[in-house]
Amino acid sequence: MSSADAVPGRPWRGRRRPDRAARRIDAARGWGDRIFRYQLTASGVAVLAIMAAVGVFLLLRATQALKVSGFSFLTTADWQPDVHLFGIAAVLTGTVLIALVAVVFSLPLALGTALFISEVAPRRLRRTLISMVDLMAAVPSVVYGLWGLFFLQQYMVNLSRWLSTWFGWIPFLKVDGAGAGQPLDSASVYTASTFIAGLVVALMVTPIQCSVMREVFSQAPAGEREGAYALGATRWGMIRAVVLPYGRGGIIGGTMLGLGRALGETIAVYLIISPVFVIQPHILQTGTNSVSSLIALHYGDSSDFGMSALMAAGLALFVLTLVVNFTASSIVARSRSGAQSEA
Repeated sequence: MSSADAVPGRPWRGRRRPDRAARRIDAARGWGDRIFRYQLTASGVAVLAIMAAVGVFLLLRATQALKVSGFSFLTTADWQPDVHLFGIAAVLTGTVLIALVAVVFSLPLALGTALFISEVAPRRLRRTLISMVDLMAAVPSVVYGLWGLFFLQQYMVNLSRWLSTWFGWIPFLKVDGAGAGQPLDSASVYTASTFIAGLVVALMVTPIQCSVMREVFSQAPAGEREGAYALGATRWGMIRAVVLPYGRGGIIGGTMLGLGRALGETIAVYLIISPVFVIQPHILQTGTNSVSSLIALHYGDSSDFGMSALMAAGLALFVLTLVVNFTASSIVARSRSGAQSEA
């Protein structure tokens, strides 16, 4: 509709007046904003550069061993690099199993703790609980390892025996040389297992998962919370209808972040496990291994070629951790809690 077709006295509802050109509004950035933006950009580039440098370093140091082993590096369970017989099939399996056991136990613990702190605990008590959970992350891993070795393990033996006795028909809960017909089987069959190591690692990753989940739950839109209460929902009904759906990305992201942390745990696992170089799928049975423990165990006495093999194992763990973290980032970015709030 042109200005000639305009009806006299009729207002321009929702239409731009022909005598007024659209103006572009530019926000002037001061020196402080520019410096802050450059600092953030430089920090992001530096992080990516450091990660790339670590990957390149591991790849260069692992080239000698990878040229000798080839694809068998992923399928061989033995670790005898001096005779060119080595691979990460056993240690990588143990690493993944320990991490999965840790996540299975840490996820409900972290989720329940985060919901209690953000939704149930009195306001006066929240700061104390947050500080206590955060302090768990500050405890050295060697302390967790000693606690698991000298305290937790003796109490987990009976639980492991009970699980293997009544649920041994499940393949990963089976223990060789133990069963319902052998009630006096030795306790050493159940010690230094994937199960015990996973429990210790679970306590180590719980604070990280709980922190991420708690922050996401606390950002759930207040309007939707009040709307749920106005419709007659109970506190649990509001949490189920508002907080949990909104925080789904945080739950997944925190879980995957804890999984990445569990994959690389070294000292605590090294103190508890009994290293074996066979694929050990039975989590209750003694004997397991992990990539990080393998590196810690053989770093001091390895030859040049053995060091290259250890670097190859470290490269595999590095790639696995990156895959887990990038997967978590992509899931969180697609979730509501990972994007801009709708409220």
